[in-house]
Amino acid sequence: MKALALVLSLFAASAAAAPDVSKRPVARAGTDARSGAVAQSVQTQEAAATPAPAIGGSLRPSLRPRAIEKRIMSRRAQRRKGQVCGDVDLQGDEVGPVPGRIAGCGIQDAVRLRSVSGVTLSQAAIMDCSTAKALKKWTEKGAKPALRNTGGGLVRYRVAAHYACRTRNNQRGARISEHGKGRAIDISGFTLQDGSTLTVLNDWNSRHRRALRSMHKAACGPFGTVLGPNSDRFHRDHFHFDTARYRSGPFCR
Repeated sequence: MKALALVLSLFAASAAAAPDVSKRPVARAGTDARSGAVAQSVQTQEAAATPAPAIGGSLRPSLRPRAIEKRIMSRRAQRRKGQVCGDVDLQGDEVGPVPGRIAGCGIQDAVRLRSVSGVTLSQAAIMDCSTAKALKKWTEKGAKPALRNTGGGLVRYRVAAHYACRTRNNQRGARISEHGKGRAIDISGFTLQDGSTLTVLNDWNSRHRRALRSMHKAACGPFGTVLGPNSDRFHRDHFHFDTARYRSGPFCR
């Protein structure tokens, strides 16, 4: 028993003196921080050296060349300079008062219109602003849409008459025409983008009759009086538009 006790005592003493050894490897002191810093530095250098993937160019819109900007600004300035009736779509000249040679004629504040909504007039037409604005409305809502698919579209009006101090249809003893008040314009033809021209006289019953009838109908509203080939012998070759107003509504024939 004494021998067994002695052996057990010696075994316990040696076990207590043995170091606590882990199976996991332990890094040497001072090495872990340095190696981590080195690894991080290497990753940073690799990232800097690797080019960023292309994404199809810059997302910022490129600026237009200075010369193009100047041309655009110049056109805008010219349009503002040439506008009448406070509308850049109405291009022409301010005329002011136009006295009539006989009673009932004349315009208080006239303009000389050269183009409307990009459609030029074959001759500059003198009228008041209410008539110019009615012509713009009809151009945009009636004339242009009717000819959109014909010859590339409308580019010019053939003006048959505008301001003139005279009686209706130049008949002796008749009332003063709306032409004599600056409230009327007569249009006899329509020039298209391809250079061809439609006329009221030749095309009212031609294959283009649908377009001309559509334009005639669309004018009823913007204008107070609309006359065409079906009205009388005086208007067989042109449309007459004026801005006279009637209690019963527009007079269209």
